[in-house]
Order: sequence, then C-alpha cells, then structure tokens
Amino acid sequence: MRITDRKVAYDGHYKLSLLQVQDGDTLLKRERFEPGTAVAALVYDTQTRQYIFTRQYRIGPEADLVEIAAGMVDGDEAPEQAIRREIQEELGYDPDYLEQIARVYPSPGTSAETITIFYAEVSRKTGQGGGLIEENEKIEPVFYRAEELNQASFTDAKTLVAVQWARLRNQ
Repeated sequence: MRITDRKVAYDGHYKLSLLQVQDGDTLLKRERFEPGTAVAALVYDTQTRQYIFTRQYRIGPEADLVEIAAGMVDGDEAPEQAIRREIQEELGYDPDYLEQIARVYPSPGTSAETITIFYAEVSRKTGQGGGLIEENEKIEPVFYRAEELNQASFTDAKTLVAVQWARLRNQ
C-alpha cells in the first residue's frame, strides 16, 4: 500500500486529511485524523509515596476521566521538555526523574497521533497545577497509593499502558 494523494479536509484545533491509497489495482479513500504528537506521564511522588493522576472532562467520552498527566508537544519541543511542562501545568510539580516507558500509536487505523509515555518521579510541589486558564483546562489531582493503583480500573489507553508497566515493575 502507498499513499498517492493527500488533501487537508479540515485544519482547525486538529487536522483531518483525505488520503488516496493505492493497494495493488485498488484505489482506496481514507480519512486520517492528525492531532499531533502527544506526551503523557505516570507521576509518582517519592515523598508521599503516591501516584498522582488527573481528573478532567474529555470530549471523546463526554465525561470526566481519571488519567495520567498528558498534553501536546509544541513545535520543535523535545518530548522530555513537553512532559516536564505538562506536569507543571497540570499538577504543579517539577519532575526529579523521567524514564520513557513507550511510544505508542493509540489508534493507528485512523490516526497519525503518537504518544510518548513516561514515568516521572516528583518530590516537591512548585506550582498551583490545575491546567491553563487560556486552554480552558479544569484539572484536579487524584492520588493513589501503590496498593490502590493495583485495584483501580481505567478506560484511557495511555493510562492503561502506564499502569500496567507500574504493576509489572512492582512484582
């Protein structure tokens, strides 16, 4: 398969492209969602010995979700730089330690989005957190001890990857 034509159908908060795909003698038309490059982190406070998640309204499920801190990479920003910024904006902490867990395509059949998932350790709150007013973010922290994390249930894919990583690491 190869892409023979590409047109931007929508270019707003996100982008949608119309692709023409050659598959042997068959020409297919496909839409591809292009939200950009994202980062996320499972944040662990080494002082309180708790994982820190976020709770915020998400437009996809039209509900509040508990998930790991996450956001978009801005321009030429490195993923490590982006996740440090996002943890500060959303939770008010500066990471002491970062480790990359994985880089994933959350929905490769329809989306070009990639998410680099990190594990972050923090030890001091240096800001307010809660998200950015200019981005209409209303984020509240949610805390789990390790034993609570093992019992918790999540529906967000990036969060499931990070939590499973933590569960396997603690065994």
